[in-house]
Amino acid sequence: MKARVPKNYQGGAPANLQQLARQAQKMQEEMDQASTELEAKEYSATAGGEAVSVTVTGAMEIKTIDIKPEVVDPDDIEMLTDLIKAAVNEALRAAADDKEEVMTKISGGLNMPGLF
Repeated sequence: MKARVPKNYQGGAPANLQQLARQAQKMQEEMDQASTELEAKEYSATAGGEAVSVTVTGAMEIKTIDIKPEVVDPDDIEMLTDLIKAAVNEALRAAADDKEEVMTKISGGLNMPGLF
């Protein structure tokens, strides 16, 4: 008994795998490009009514920290430290949120560990 090949069969599985591989490669290239662009972006945040402002890069590195002189109180270093941490954390959160949004847009919400 011979197996019948469905009409219009063109080796579906291999062709589909190749197409899937091309789509995955294209998505990876788009993600790499987006990641490079995101790393170059800058994100800023302030704390204490703009007493402390921080700018970070999309590569999660602190670029600048600006502190207004009037908030520098030698007797209250803890408050200044808290303001700096708050501003840094907010700027880093903004960078991470932007990266997640861009990558989700590219991947269509597909969760692929290790890609981003």
